[in-house]
Amino acid sequence: MILRDVRKNKVKTFFIVSLFFLIVTLFIYFISFWLFESTFIALVVALTFSIITSFASYYNSDKMILSLNKARPATRDEFLQLNVILEGLCIAANLPVPKLYVIEDTALNAFATGRNPKNSVICITTGLLSKLDKYELEGVLAHELAHIKNYDILLSTVVVVMVGFVVMLSDMFSRMMIYGDNDDDNKGNAIVMIIGLVFIILAPIFANLIRLLLSRNREYLADAKAIEFTRNKDGLISALQKLMDDKEVLEAANKSCASLYIVEPDCKKRAHDSIWSTHPNTLNRIERLRNIS
Repeated sequence: MILRDVRKNKVKTFFIVSLFFLIVTLFIYFISFWLFESTFIALVVALTFSIITSFASYYNSDKMILSLNKARPATRDEFLQLNVILEGLCIAANLPVPKLYVIEDTALNAFATGRNPKNSVICITTGLLSKLDKYELEGVLAHELAHIKNYDILLSTVVVVMVGFVVMLSDMFSRMMIYGDNDDDNKGNAIVMIIGLVFIILAPIFANLIRLLLSRNREYLADAKAIEFTRNKDGLISALQKLMDDKEVLEAANKSCASLYIVEPDCKKRAHDSIWSTHPNTLNRIERLRNIS
């Protein structure tokens, strides 16, 4: 079951990276054609730019995510218990120990990122650390380790970075249209304006559709896998209940990274599942955990 899900995530990631590469290449091609009025130069610039940004996004996505969410390393000297709990879980899960980071925020939340188990990161808020007991904290860390084991982190992290990059390009394009050359006789400029308008309209839709490719079922799978690591479903159930009841707003969270967190930072109290939600309803997750024998 797990191996099949890992393969699915790798296939999804390849598809998303390919789609991103194509869109960015076309995007840069039209900009370059407008600037240089040469098909060959525009194509070379577009391909070069797309290759560099694709590799940079893949190999530096975890650093980008941590920076966006204002995370800092959780050193062993400062967070001894947290490190000890994680190390014990990694032995049970047969995984290398991820790097540990914390976000200075009183809200309760956590996420995992990285491109594979050897290059993975788990990040929790200081609020989570202060308000959860040992067994609840163990359940949350086990949930994030399950995402790492299932290679969910690869797909989620790549999507966040690449969707954000496309939206950034769309914004840049809109500024070029506003402040650029408005000569109506310039056919290249007219093409750029048309393409730019299309991207401005479609970028938010594209972002939501890409996020929908991340099956919400992965949260249920991670919850179930976490129980295998801890042998204690009550810890995770109690942690999810506290996360759902938490009134604090996660101010440090970047909205583009919402799909990475154990619960959506701004939708903890959603009464029902929504097709636009990156996570299933927390009450449904708790109910499924209670039904695990």
